[in-house]
Amino acid sequence: MTERALPIVAMVAVVALAWISLVVVGQTMPMQGMSMSIITLAIMWAMMMMAMMAPAAAPSYILYSRMSRHPLASLAYLMGYLAMWCVVGIVYALAHWTLQQAELLSMDLRITQGPFAGACLIAAGVWQWSPIKARCVARCRSPLGFMMTDWRDGVAGAFGMGGHYAIWCVGCCWLLMVVLFVVGAMSIAWAAVISAYILAERLLPLGRAFDRIVGVALTGFGVWVASSAFI
Repeated sequence: MTERALPIVAMVAVVALAWISLVVVGQTMPMQGMSMSIITLAIMWAMMMMAMMAPAAAPSYILYSRMSRHPLASLAYLMGYLAMWCVVGIVYALAHWTLQQAELLSMDLRITQGPFAGACLIAAGVWQWSPIKARCVARCRSPLGFMMTDWRDGVAGAFGMGGHYAIWCVGCCWLLMVVLFVVGAMSIAWAAVISAYILAERLLPLGRAFDRIVGVALTGFGVWVASSAFI
């Protein structure tokens, strides 16, 4: 295997392992009719975040690997990125636990209150139009610019860079994950759809129009979900 191909193969392996693990977690956790502990939820959401966001790490990870040429540092970069998303997963686990305690989730882990679910979708749609989202997307779409301005040497530096780059990605996507509470928190199909959108957002030259169209769609979906509760 050539040195140039190794990072790509490693990235494919990480993405595959993350999704396989997520499917296994979804099949083995006691999801129907039982309250999950905060630890169980933390594991579930951390796996969800890693699976959904590992593909989005590919462009910056492969670029870093080719610039660094140090396998251990490249791995540290990827681990820093995924570790930050695990932290986000724990935050979502806390939100999930709170909703669970308030009995606001159904058996299939959907928000049971239409107006609340609709408001979550509308918030996600509005965020797609925000200047902060635009700034974060611009950084995520330009990993080379990030490398040039935020480069740090060594394994520890690589880990920190991965975490720092992930923060920009969190700014792009954090409210999109709220959609999972509306369609089903362990819906593998919807997780794949959101992951594909996030990857397309980084790779395709669609500009802000793409984000805004998705924002309009989410807002419209939210209005329908909220209003359907009164029909």
